[in-house]
Amino acid sequence: MRSDLRAVLFGALGASCCLGLRPAVAATAAAPSGVAAPAMGAPAAAALAARTPAVQLALHECRLEHPLRLASIAARCGVLKVPEDRSQPGGATIDLSVAVVPALNRRAAAPPLFLLAGGPGQSATAMYTSLAAAFARVNRNHDIVLVDQRGTGKSAPLTCDYPDDWQATGDIMPAIRHATLACLNKYGDRVRFYTSSAAVADLAAVREALKVPAIDLYGASYGTRVAQLYMRRFPASVHAVILDGVTYPAQAIGPETPLDGERALDLIVKRCQDSQDCAAGYPELQQDLEGLRRQFGPQKSMLTIDDPNSGLPLKIEFNRNVLNAGLRFLSYSAAQASLLPALIHRAAQGALAPLAAQTVMTARQVGDQLASGMQNSVICSEDLPFFTAADIDRAAISRTYQGADQLDALLEICKLWPRGPVDADLHSPLQSDVPTLLLSGEADPVTPPADAERAARGLAHHRHLKLSGEGHGQVATGCVPKLMAEFLDAPAPEKLDATCLERHTPAPFFVSVTGPAP
Repeated sequence: MRSDLRAVLFGALGASCCLGLRPAVAATAAAPSGVAAPAMGAPAAAALAARTPAVQLALHECRLEHPLRLASIAARCGVLKVPEDRSQPGGATIDLSVAVVPALNRRAAAPPLFLLAGGPGQSATAMYTSLAAAFARVNRNHDIVLVDQRGTGKSAPLTCDYPDDWQATGDIMPAIRHATLACLNKYGDRVRFYTSSAAVADLAAVREALKVPAIDLYGASYGTRVAQLYMRRFPASVHAVILDGVTYPAQAIGPETPLDGERALDLIVKRCQDSQDCAAGYPELQQDLEGLRRQFGPQKSMLTIDDPNSGLPLKIEFNRNVLNAGLRFLSYSAAQASLLPALIHRAAQGALAPLAAQTVMTARQVGDQLASGMQNSVICSEDLPFFTAADIDRAAISRTYQGADQLDALLEICKLWPRGPVDADLHSPLQSDVPTLLLSGEADPVTPPADAERAARGLAHHRHLKLSGEGHGQVATGCVPKLMAEFLDAPAPEKLDATCLERHTPAPFFVSVTGPAP
């Protein structure tokens, strides 16, 4: 898989992505095979970050290219060497890729905005170049700082070669074990040093090297975990924070993800039923969906489709994995969800190729942007050790369209993957008075609005904006870019005028192959 089987947090494709689990944090489970590093307390983590002497970061003129080479952006780029193992500052180092997009207003004195990407495994540079227009207003007065988190992008990426789950035709677990061992054979047990705790120390080192006293943070999906951990570790150096597709500190990825996905799919179907045009076009949408879910459990169908990338014939077995992947990926944003009723209806009538082609294309886009080894390092250290079998409601999960496939794949990988250093208070409630803007989509399939509400409990100065009908990641939605810029220029969340959202409506559903109703 190109990480699409485990794209549980992600942060791109015009959105962010995925998360789950809400049980209370449990005692750490027994360490998997490999090297288990001890948890790191807050004083120890801060001391390790301070132990590395600050260095100046030399920047040179460069251009940042869109992932699809659609455009390029002028910036200043450089490399900052940091210890791979922060407990051994004199040991091996890694090169952090850093880029600064200067503010258009060269006289502006506003704090720079550091972007924290999702995934885990997406690079900040790739996220920004895909969504630069959404940050244009912010960039008027704020430098944009892009630090590819260690293990992603150009910062010592940890990439693994996993099989695509949409191509699986049998038991995929042996292939997952083989791919995991092959990846560990390539990188060794040093993969344990690529956790969020290390990434936060890296961000502090970059801030010091740039010689700025305070920064703003924008975190998407998994990036909201990193942002909240930075707020915890270095509160005096944070000016304002935007959390988009919000995780909460006690959250661990796993058991809740299928349930959140089912909730989002139900909301998409209901929105179609509440829309006059969509309901008229697909009056039996719920029955169509239920029929497909019943059919593609036991049944399979061989198809030949036009490859979405090359246009060449591509043979694919349409089975439960393909159906589930399509429902999952197309639930992430309202724009993608606008296709779902039409694709479901056509598939129920026997035309499976359109849904299959859309699934393949989206899965590839997700997988191409994720460093799956870094994702393993984060999830196997920070998430799976914090729930037990008793926290997994397999009966409820079995009733969802996703089932336990992702969860079981993660459990299998983490049996082998070494655990790394994790701050002892990573999953403790965060108390902060830093001004914070939280953004949620009503139909988010991985970080629903309730997660943001839990994160907000300890935030003394916050505002939570929930967008009706939207999915995962709101940075480019409606008037949100304007609101983000206004908030960062004057971080008083209680006074932010968000009335423009009252006029917002999600993307209308396609009622034919030509698009929405006129």
